[in-house]
Formats: sequence, structure tokens, C-alpha cells
Amino acid sequence: MRQFYESWTPYIIGSPSATQLQESEIGSPVATQIALPKLQMSFSSSAQEIESAHDFLSISFSHHMEILNKTSTLEERWFYIQHAAAYKWDKYKLRDLLKEDLYHHQSAMPNNFLQTMPKRVQAFKAIEMFKDEYLLDYVNVEELGVREESEVDEKVVENIIVQNVKNFIMTFGRDFAFVGNQYHLEKFGENHFIDLLFYNRELACLVAVELKLGKFKPIYAGQLQNYLCILDDEIRKPNENPSIGIILCQDVNKPYAEYVIQQYNSPLGVATYKTSADLPDNLRKALPDIEDLKGLLSKDSEE
Repeated sequence: MRQFYESWTPYIIGSPSATQLQESEIGSPVATQIALPKLQMSFSSSAQEIESAHDFLSISFSHHMEILNKTSTLEERWFYIQHAAAYKWDKYKLRDLLKEDLYHHQSAMPNNFLQTMPKRVQAFKAIEMFKDEYLLDYVNVEELGVREESEVDEKVVENIIVQNVKNFIMTFGRDFAFVGNQYHLEKFGENHFIDLLFYNRELACLVAVELKLGKFKPIYAGQLQNYLCILDDEIRKPNENPSIGIILCQDVNKPYAEYVIQQYNSPLGVATYKTSADLPDNLRKALPDIEDLKGLLSKDSEE
């Protein structure tokens, strides 16, 4: 209890008032009023005030001690508190995830999910689901006879992904269904086309993916925000959650992308992708040839 007190006291603004019991004429308590403290959670150089202590108080003392004993930073503690409260983890599930170091293995993809998605549980699921980088090793521009990078455009990569959509879905994550490419949207006579559109059963929402060559640019976020607004207005069904947008580009300045997308009110994320041509020579040589690998698998199955 002393460890708990000393760990959290610096971050509590004021102190909770004592429980006040109003006694009836016969002396039994008829009402209980508890003032919850505001928590000042310091993240890096800025401070985020948590207006409600709901998450903090909704997990057990055993949960808190597991977290305090197996984490080293405030950000890490708050991550596990929020997730334990949202997902209703028992202390054994929490213990396993602490052992797996979930905090340091979560998605590092720049996103604004927690700020823009109405349900925190869904926001946490989205954060855990999307990676910050995807390996599209089946996108081999050399096989297309393309000699210069400038000869490759987004349509080339998009077409290869469509031809290998099963591989892309397996790379992208679980519970994705392919809806279409160059998906047509129309609003007030203006036509728009989403590069790739998916539906995710786990998140119960449409996921729009925009492919971009080169480095992330702020204009990409504005374009995708517009697509998501039209998707939600014209395509999304009443039982579905707001659509999510993912920008897939070859390079990104993560702090800058994070700063840019916080200005938008639709769920956005920025991830990077690598093709087979982007792999270092030593790694490319280490990977087995796809035809050789198929032959080995066929041989093993026959035996």
C-alpha cells in the first residue's frame, strides 16, 4: 500500500475528499458521496489531465500492483491501466501481457484513433491491429521490366496488390475482406476514387487505404479525410462504426505525421511499406526463391 501511495501521489491534483456519510434518524447510512481526484499524467514534456479517474479506479489493487512492479515509466503504467479497464482483463491475463511486454510491441504507427473513435475499446483494437510497416515482398518491380524508380507509379503497385489480394490481406491483418480497388465515390457531382477499400469484421467498419510513392505529405491526410467523410455519409451502414483511413507510403517522419493527423476528426493512420526491391541485398539473398519454396513444400506433403 505504501508503494502504491508513493508511486501515484505526485500525479494526483489535490486529494479526494473523505467519504461523507449522511446518517438517517436511525443511524444507517443512506447516501455516500466520493469526490474522485483528477490525475495529472505527465507524458514527455506535456501534461494530459485525465478528467475522470474511472479507469484508474475500475481495476483492482492486485492489477495496480502487477503494473507497478513490472513497469518503469508513467506512460507504460497508464497504457496497461487503460487497456485492463477497457478489455476487462483479469490479473492473470494482465500478468501474461506484461510478461510479453505488450507496451513496447504495440503499433508505432502514427494515428489519431483515441481522439477520433467514439468507442475507446475499438480505438485500442485498431491501435493494436495496424502495423507501422508492411512488407509487400511480392511487389517485385524488377519482374515488370521497370528499370527506374521514376517509372513506377502508384497504379503499378495497386494492380500488383489486387492481383495478390490474398497475400495483402494476410500481411495486413486478421478479419479483413476486400471490397474493391479504385472504389468510386460521388458527392455533389464530384467523383473520387479510393485506391483500396476493405471491410474489417473485428472493427465492424470500412478501411480505406491510399497508396503513395515516396514520403508522407500533409495533403495525403486531407485527401483521405475527405474520402472518409463521403464513405460515412453515403456508404456506411447504420450498424457499422466510422470508417478508418490508412495512408501507405514508402517513408514517413513519424512525429511530423502524428502532429499533422491530430488536426483531423476522422480516424487516420500512416504506415510505410517495403517491396522486394527495398530489401538489403543480404536479406534478399537470404530469402528462399518462391518457386523453390513451393517445391520443398510439395515434396514434404508428398512424403
